[in-house]
Amino acid sequence: MSATLFIVIVVVVTAIIFDFTNGFHDSANAMATSVATGAFTPRRAVLVAAILNVVGATLSTEVAKTISGGLFDDSLIQAAPAMVFAGLAGAILWNLATWLFGLPSSSSHALFGGLIGAVMVSAGVQGVHWGTVMSKVILPALVAPMVAGAASALATWFAYRIANPTDPYSEKIFRNGQRVSASMVALAHGTSDGQKTMGVITLVLVASGYQASGTGPHAWVILAAGLAIGLGTYSGGWRIMRTMGKGLVHVDSPQGFAAETASTVAILASSHLGFALSTTHICTGSVLGTGIGRGTKVSWGTFGKMAIAWLITLPCAGVVGAITSLIAVKGGTLGTLVVIALLVVGAFLIVRQANHNKVDFSNVNDADQVVVAKQNDPELGRAPRTREQVRQELVGVGPTGRPSHTGVAGSLLNSASDTKETLK
Repeated sequence: MSATLFIVIVVVVTAIIFDFTNGFHDSANAMATSVATGAFTPRRAVLVAAILNVVGATLSTEVAKTISGGLFDDSLIQAAPAMVFAGLAGAILWNLATWLFGLPSSSSHALFGGLIGAVMVSAGVQGVHWGTVMSKVILPALVAPMVAGAASALATWFAYRIANPTDPYSEKIFRNGQRVSASMVALAHGTSDGQKTMGVITLVLVASGYQASGTGPHAWVILAAGLAIGLGTYSGGWRIMRTMGKGLVHVDSPQGFAAETASTVAILASSHLGFALSTTHICTGSVLGTGIGRGTKVSWGTFGKMAIAWLITLPCAGVVGAITSLIAVKGGTLGTLVVIALLVVGAFLIVRQANHNKVDFSNVNDADQVVVAKQNDPELGRAPRTREQVRQELVGVGPTGRPSHTGVAGSLLNSASDTKETLK
């Protein structure tokens, strides 16, 4: 096996792994509000999102073409395809770090930052097409969230003044509408984020001479990227879903429907134009807009943390990508193996830390904060439960056969039941 073929295989595998992390990191984009309002159960939400992410990834390749043929100089990358692997490694580590803290940062910007840093170190500043970066990445990142937020705020304002959403019948209609709008966000997410990994794989195939320049992704690349992001979505980014669904704004069904509809339109329009923007930024802007449109409390502290993560994602991922590129490119095959080892160790340590305070489908809605410290904090949600325990809770029957209720409302109901039995 030649050194070039070895690097290409490493890049393809790493790109698929990144796509998987993109799926569970960004699954909250589509389903957080629907899970928070009860339109979807957590498990059903991630299953629907996973399927539609796969479908969406096969619908368009405009974003993939932007990445594979627009952001970087193919001739310079051809000299050192290991820099693409280094950029992916930086993006994966940043994705895992922000997932640990429950911060919905941009997987797209982590990818672009990692690649830009890697290319700059190995090929120089001239290896990056800065005009394309500005027009296709930076400007859409600034404009799209504001447009989505304004549209979401306006839609929420109209909903609460025209449709009387507090009426049980209206609330039911909005909740059913959410099932459609959330599904559309998942489909749109696939058309945008699913293509970015296709673009990266195509970029290294073209640079290494395994694909003609100017051609789009091969069918196997489209299928592999779609399946990877779908499987990642199904695994559930529960830590980030808690922040998006509970930590930023209290969301009811009309707000969720407005946010998801605004996000869908913005993402699909951007994908059609080939803008490699962040679906995370758009969806967060839409959720924030619903709080402003309704006039409810917005957790600006949480939003501040998100904004900081947004601002530092691209440069921080760029620094990591630059360091890993320096090791992988200068060190040759041995350097690539060292970066692989660092990636595996870093991922293991982050996942182990996250498991100290695990968030999953059974406790995602129990609190609005994500705990990172090793010790458990009883105020921030109960421990994860088994599928059978969740089933019993949803059915409403406890182990003893009497109706079981949980939470604050459940405590009141159980107390009322006990009082009733005592009076008898």
